[in-house]
Amino acid sequence: MNKALLVLLFALAPLSASPAMADEPMTPSLQDTIAALDFQVFDSFNRCTDPAQLQKHAGYFDPAVEFYHDTGSVTWTRDAMLANTRKHVCGNFTRELIPGSLEVFEIKDFGALSRGQHRFCDSKTHACDGLADFTILWRLQDGHWQITRVMSYAHRANTQEANH
Repeated sequence: MNKALLVLLFALAPLSASPAMADEPMTPSLQDTIAALDFQVFDSFNRCTDPAQLQKHAGYFDPAVEFYHDTGSVTWTRDAMLANTRKHVCGNFTRELIPGSLEVFEIKDFGALSRGQHRFCDSKTHACDGLADFTILWRLQDGHWQITRVMSYAHRANTQEANH
C-alpha cells in the first residue's frame, strides 16, 4: 500500500467511526412512515382469512372509523367495516398499491392524509381486474397511528394490458 493511500485512510477513519453519527437514529420521513403503515394494514387485509390477521387489521382502525365506499355505501364503525371485510373480501380478493401512486400530506397537530390508487386481484385466478382511488386519514395520538376515515372510490375495470 502506498504512503498517500495510508494517509487518506487514516484521515477518513474518524469520519466513518464518529460516535455522534453512529448514535443518531435515522428518523423516517412522514412519507416512509405512512407507506410502511399502508403496507402493514393491507398485508393483514390480504391475509384476513386467518382470524389473527383480521384482528391485526382491525387494530389499525379507530373504533369510530368512517368508511366511504362508492359502490358499497358507508360504514360508521370498525365493527361494521370488519363485518363487510369478512363477508366480501377475505378469500375473495387482495389489494395491491399501484407503485408510485401513494402521496402523503401532513395535517398539522393531527396526523396525515394519504391518497393513491390500488388494484384488486381475484384470490383464485390472481387476475387484477379492479382499480380504484383511495384517501385515508391517519391520526397520530400518543405515538400510535390509527385510521379514522377511509374513502375508496372511482372503482373501475383495470384496462391495462398487463394488469398484474
